[in-house]
Amino acid sequence: MLLSQCARSQPISSTPVSGPIQFQTYKSEGGLLSLDLEAKAQSVQLGDRTANLLAYNGTVPGPLLEAKPGDKVQIRFTNQLDQPTNIHHHGLHIPPTGSGDNVFLEISPGKSHTYEYQIPDTHPAGTFWYHPHKHGLVAEQLFGGLAGLFIVRGELDEIPEVKAAKEEFLVLKDFALDSNGNISDTGHMAAMTGRAGGLLTASGQVNPAMTISKGGLLRLRLLNASPSRFFRLSLEDHPLHLIATDGGAISSPAELSEVVLAPGERAEVLVQGSQKPGEYRLLNQPFNPAQGGMMGGMMGGNQSSGRSETVATLTYEGSTEEIPLPTQLIAIEPLPEPQTTRQFTLNHGMGGGGMMMGGGMVFMINDKAYDPSRIDTQVMLNTVEDWEITNTGSMAHPFHVHTNKFQIISQNGQPVPYPAWKDVVSVSPGETVCIRMAFRDYTGKTVYHCHVLDHEDRGMMGTLEIQQA
Repeated sequence: MLLSQCARSQPISSTPVSGPIQFQTYKSEGGLLSLDLEAKAQSVQLGDRTANLLAYNGTVPGPLLEAKPGDKVQIRFTNQLDQPTNIHHHGLHIPPTGSGDNVFLEISPGKSHTYEYQIPDTHPAGTFWYHPHKHGLVAEQLFGGLAGLFIVRGELDEIPEVKAAKEEFLVLKDFALDSNGNISDTGHMAAMTGRAGGLLTASGQVNPAMTISKGGLLRLRLLNASPSRFFRLSLEDHPLHLIATDGGAISSPAELSEVVLAPGERAEVLVQGSQKPGEYRLLNQPFNPAQGGMMGGMMGGNQSSGRSETVATLTYEGSTEEIPLPTQLIAIEPLPEPQTTRQFTLNHGMGGGGMMMGGGMVFMINDKAYDPSRIDTQVMLNTVEDWEITNTGSMAHPFHVHTNKFQIISQNGQPVPYPAWKDVVSVSPGETVCIRMAFRDYTGKTVYHCHVLDHEDRGMMGTLEIQQA
């Protein structure tokens, strides 16, 4: 996570404030979260634009799902797209096989599949999400609109100060639309650097309204659901108090002036209603991801508009007895020393025929592009490993591991400022990041990959097999 002072001198792109954020929501009842979910091409309103997108249950983002540790989940999914798809339950610690978080499934157009699994009793509370993961089509389908939040309620939500906070969910997503509202072809180079669009949305709205009481707390749950864009977020005149990252709560709040989110990353922050009544903008600042930062990275180019943009607007409404920040959250136990250390090198090169011949850029891990018939890494259940991830290329790569979360041990040999549970870490050009991971509960095949999803689709993914000891 990046700590620095926010620049306020940039010209700011702003639009009129729209209405409050709303979601179609499904919550578990009696220990069961059960719903029908459909992926389909759909006309959707984005601000003042009518957009022809891909949607879950007709909404962008898709329905907000809420469950608790120990709950059973049944998602009866139907694919009404004109291409195959599937669903990745990003960040959830559930089986990677069968009808769980099985990214090797291919659900053909017109076909259905029921995802069915149980959330472990010990699962942490947190902000997770779901999105397509059919290799070769991931960036296209996510860019088209397919993404939704999956919230696990638990111990963090019961901390009195957190429980007293008002809650907003911000799914950050960019779109590229042509004059007819169709998804634009972002061009050949976008397939290399990662596709990005100029229409910035928060939970399907352009500059939505949020409110806070004088003396109150606002809990912002932030998800970067873009296929390649990085976000550098700050709130005018308000520090952001980090309380959770990808994998759940941290030990105690950390005050930040800004939060940088790579694709796929999540953060939860508390905002104190301590300023004068008025309007305060949540801003996305210009950012060169190649310069790094613990949650930042990625080549410049189309990843930054070069100006500050308004993501949402916060307004004071009423007052309440002052709610303090929590002093303690959920203790994070450091993982034990690893049994094994592995090295992973991230880079890219030219495919067969060269760029001009249609081969295009190939993205690789350890000099190999993804091959679904190959097992790249075999690990043993109930072991702990360190993975040293080195980026020898010219673009940053947010590295994501399925099934098991990890702790970031060091960045270029320097320890991280505070312990946190993560499932995405951005690795900037020339950088080495060491992560520590325990392989728990589940065996089977899963994957690790770059979460700039055009890079994943073009080969920057490996198959991980977790074996019974």
